[in-house]
Amino acid sequence: MANNLIPVPKPQNEPVLSYAAGSPEKKSLKAELNRMLREEIEIPLVIGGKEVRTGNTAKAVCPHDHKHVLATYHQAGPKEVEMAIAASQEAWKEWSAMPWEHRAAIFLKAADLLGGPMRATTNAATMLNQSKTAFQAEIDSACELIDFYRFNPYYMQFVYQQQPDSVKGIWDYAEYRALEGFIFAVTPFNFTSIAGNLPTAPAMMGNVVLWKPASSAVFPAYHILKVLQAAGLPDGVINFVPGRGGAVGDPVLASPHFAGVHFTGSTAVFQGMWRTIGANVAKYKGYPRIVGETGGKDFIFAHSSAQPASLATAMVRGAFEFQGQKCSAASRAYVPKSLWPEVKEQLLGQIAEIKMGSPLDFRNFMTAVIDAGAFKDHKGYIDYAKASPEAEILCGGGCDDSLGYFIQPTVVQTTNPKFKLMEEEIFGPVLTLYVYEDAKLDEALDLCDTTSPYALTGAVFGTDRRAIVKMMERLRHASGNFYINDKPTGAVVSQQPFGGGRASGTNDKAGSYLNLIRWTSMRAVKETFVPPTHFAYPFMGEE
Repeated sequence: MANNLIPVPKPQNEPVLSYAAGSPEKKSLKAELNRMLREEIEIPLVIGGKEVRTGNTAKAVCPHDHKHVLATYHQAGPKEVEMAIAASQEAWKEWSAMPWEHRAAIFLKAADLLGGPMRATTNAATMLNQSKTAFQAEIDSACELIDFYRFNPYYMQFVYQQQPDSVKGIWDYAEYRALEGFIFAVTPFNFTSIAGNLPTAPAMMGNVVLWKPASSAVFPAYHILKVLQAAGLPDGVINFVPGRGGAVGDPVLASPHFAGVHFTGSTAVFQGMWRTIGANVAKYKGYPRIVGETGGKDFIFAHSSAQPASLATAMVRGAFEFQGQKCSAASRAYVPKSLWPEVKEQLLGQIAEIKMGSPLDFRNFMTAVIDAGAFKDHKGYIDYAKASPEAEILCGGGCDDSLGYFIQPTVVQTTNPKFKLMEEEIFGPVLTLYVYEDAKLDEALDLCDTTSPYALTGAVFGTDRRAIVKMMERLRHASGNFYINDKPTGAVVSQQPFGGGRASGTNDKAGSYLNLIRWTSMRAVKETFVPPTHFAYPFMGEE
């Protein structure tokens, strides 16, 4: 091997393409959308680099046109999980020992593929299977994932550079080893970038992975796997095992080779996995790493000095972009009574301009929610608000699943700050707000801090700096990502490392070096150049 220390180029965030009328990127994306709509593909499992077809299949469809099938995908069961574990352990031998710069090169190449020849394909897959607009797909399946694949190698180098001190006659240094066993990556439906990051962040650090994508978003996940294969990822390093939760998760968590889980999904599922891991801990070869982000009940809190137009715009974008299906989406708001009339006018006026429909029509701001289950849940919350004397539907409330799973952007005003829709995660296009008396700012801040068990993202609005300081301090533990005069969504890799505490997760901050550290096991090495030749110490020379 060459005797050199190879630096990873300092990355820059990927520029977001505009997809403006007549732009080359819009022409390319439209062509790819049309091509994908004309075909139905078969998606196999990929275990040890080999395609595996189980015959136990399900369909990947367009949420905005749920009768349109994009793919038939095969589902894994206990037999295939055991095959994937065996393949991962075989791959671990070489992969965990591969020089780090060669692992880094694979993901840097994947970033360039995503940024160039495979950009339209991954964006189109995300638009069709997740019903994202072109802009939402671009910032997700292109830009954010490219950023993960460029910044994580840079952070990997930073982690490896962290070394202990040495004193005269002794050389101390640290080695950052891969974990023994495999990592289980469980990825959500709502972000292709998260689906692409959760298996690759541990793999980058020399680990091997079993990847179970969300059943409602297997289509874009499969296309990300194709990017990784094109970038030269060795067989068996990441094994692709879509399937039902228990059919895949139960044998995974029962394996003595289980070394950790990288998870984004529901709180209930994560807590259930944690209980199972705890019950099984004696059978594992080591104590598994548990890293998870589970959701939020994200807030916007306004002070009386806030600017109404900026506040209303943050509510609209924060609550209704991608139909509110972001872990960070604004789901509850607290507005002072003195501002409410103007904010209400601005808010309802902007919402009235929103167009909703298929993502194939680039004029639409909103499209469909992900599937029938989500549609039913969101409609249930809206129906609950309609029937409650403590709530008023200010706009929206309409639900139609005849063609796609469409729910109108809905704003609910409640007189009860502990109303069900202020407390529970909805994960849909429903914003619930409470108007508080200006003189009861402290009480309202306490409500914001204590009403929800989550602590993922939150935003405060105001122009009075003393008020901003107060709100920031009083809401110190209410969110892991905190925004001042901005919507609580849109975290960018390297700029706003993402994650929250309380019921929102372990706050291991995707998009920073902190996440990568969780996938290593340090070995501290001490070398003594001239070791002693007798056991006695100087203090023993006299009585």
